[in-house]
Amino acid sequence: MCVAVPGKVIEINGSRAKVEVMGNICEANIQLVDAKVGDYALVHAGCVIEVLKKDLAEEMIELFSELEEITYEDSPRS
Repeated sequence: MCVAVPGKVIEINGSRAKVEVMGNICEANIQLVDAKVGDYALVHAGCVIEVLKKDLAEEMIELFSELEEITYEDSPRS
């Protein structure tokens, strides 16, 4: 299953953007949207597919963080 993830646009160079997603920096194509540095965006398969309102993006980021915590708690430890 593929999931789109929220992140913050931190740099734009032509049709490519650097997006901070949960502490990681990834590159994404921004040709599908009108994104600016500082915007929150939804990234899927290497493309920004939607510019998000800040409050929605922050809510989604919190949900992903909670999911990560639950997943880590349930994983076997070495």
